[in-house]
Amino acid sequence: MPKAFISYSWEDEEHRTWVREFATRLRADGIETIIDQWNAIPGDQLPAFMESAIRSNDYVLIVCTPKYKQKSDNRQGGVGYEGDIMTAEVLGTANHRKFIPVLRKGSWSDSAPTWLGGKYFIDLSASPYSEENYGDLLVTMHGVRNTPPPVGKPFSTVQPNPAVPHQEKKDETQDIRIEGVIADQVTTPRMDGTAGSALYRVPFKLSRRPDREWADLLVNNWNHPSSFTSMHRPGIASVVGDTIVLDGTTLDEVKRYHRDTLKLALAAANRQYNELQANRLAAAERERARIEAHRADVAKQAGDISFD
Repeated sequence: MPKAFISYSWEDEEHRTWVREFATRLRADGIETIIDQWNAIPGDQLPAFMESAIRSNDYVLIVCTPKYKQKSDNRQGGVGYEGDIMTAEVLGTANHRKFIPVLRKGSWSDSAPTWLGGKYFIDLSASPYSEENYGDLLVTMHGVRNTPPPVGKPFSTVQPNPAVPHQEKKDETQDIRIEGVIADQVTTPRMDGTAGSALYRVPFKLSRRPDREWADLLVNNWNHPSSFTSMHRPGIASVVGDTIVLDGTTLDEVKRYHRDTLKLALAAANRQYNELQANRLAAAERERARIEAHRADVAKQAGDISFD
């Protein structure tokens, strides 16, 4: 059950009554709501109460009015003290979504404290206020907002262009291949008699540019191949753009030893990368199904509740 604290200014009895009724409705809708009218009693240290309420609750609902803005911006009274605590927590934790502005009176520019000026706010300023906006607040605090659909395959909704029948697009879902040695980028050995001076860099062209995750998998599989010869050299492989580089070998070594190890590393990287992507897609689909099932259950149970 989400917990929320309501920060507001004591203006007149009508406003305090509205806040109390607002809090009552939130509690009826499954939000454990804290307000000073209920939870602060004579003898309490009010600064300690405010600080604890702001820090310990999942959400802080900030009821914005022109009077609240004036007190917050000028750091006056309890509203000013709460503003100090809230801005300090935002700076310390970067948890901006914990603090939700609720517009009750006036325009947003006239009622929003300076530090809230750019935030997405809930407009409940009408009388009666918007049920749609109130519902937006509820789904936010209950964590059941609409989520984006899963990402599909590249160009999955685009039909081939009949005007360009021979145009082909690289399928980003295909395994990456090594197309060959980039001969004009093979470096020259030093040949100065020092250790390793007969070795040089050999680059290999890939069928497309991989992302960093695939590149890391390739390097890890090169360093720890499932099969290798006594001539294997861990630590010499890297991926730069659309190129694999073996830095510290020869073309003869590549032909006799490293080609087969590269093929093993490439196959393993493709397999592991595809498994990671499939697992992420399956997890996203499970989460989507879970949320949809929850929404359906909420709708059913809500429909069964009658106050007639």
